[in-house]
Amino acid sequence: MAFLQINYYSNVLGMDRVMNVILPELSEHNPQWTNTVLQDIPVLYLLHGMSGDQAVWQRRTNIERLVRQTPIAIIMPSTDLAWYTNTQYGMHYFDALFEELPQKVAELLPQISTKREKNFVAGLSMGGYGAFKMAFSGQKFSYAASLSGALLGDPNFPERDTWQNSAYWQGIFGNLDKFMGSENDVLTLATKQDDSQQPLPQLYAWIGEQDFLYDNNEQAIAHFKALGYDVTFETDPGEHEWYYWDKKIERVLEWLPIEYQPEKRLS
Repeated sequence: MAFLQINYYSNVLGMDRVMNVILPELSEHNPQWTNTVLQDIPVLYLLHGMSGDQAVWQRRTNIERLVRQTPIAIIMPSTDLAWYTNTQYGMHYFDALFEELPQKVAELLPQISTKREKNFVAGLSMGGYGAFKMAFSGQKFSYAASLSGALLGDPNFPERDTWQNSAYWQGIFGNLDKFMGSENDVLTLATKQDDSQQPLPQLYAWIGEQDFLYDNNEQAIAHFKALGYDVTFETDPGEHEWYYWDKKIERVLEWLPIEYQPEKRLS
């Protein structure tokens, strides 16, 4: 596998950005991979949570080792602290990641598939929210996974007085009293997509039983299931910590429609 740090210019945001990429390559360790195999490669967009960036998944999990023998590309972008959202202060992070980033990937890495059935998205916490938001916002992603996702839709969330001051949340989402039912509410987006009669993404969600977002996840997942989404929902003892996300990202890889090959001992 190759690891690439790609610095590129975002016309949407008007500034330089960075994405980290894990990319299958021809190698003596994987003689079964041919030029044919390494065309139209499936891709997982892997999203970070609050306080993270494009490097955090690689720094705190085994993601690169896990996919070492699986022909899948991993794209790791950054949304800073903008919640994968077109903010009220004029920075269109959602458009930059949902619309522009796949175009940039197709331009720079043409061996990566642009087909919906081979494009997947996953994330943790804020990134779990971002993954479902992207999956519900169009027909780009066929599978979406949330680990300890901040799925919102709960009138008691975000806990703005505990996490950040209200000015921060209003800068992202606008009037918080109008959040539910807005373009940033994943429950509303899921309902609209269901009403559109377009193909629905497959969903996976995991949440630790001691996680402060546990009730939030239960409510959101019940909503998705009631709409008819195919949802795999799993829980275990656990908290809002990297120890669990490192374990559960392998579960996501097993769940995706790819020929996941756990790493064998290599020299």
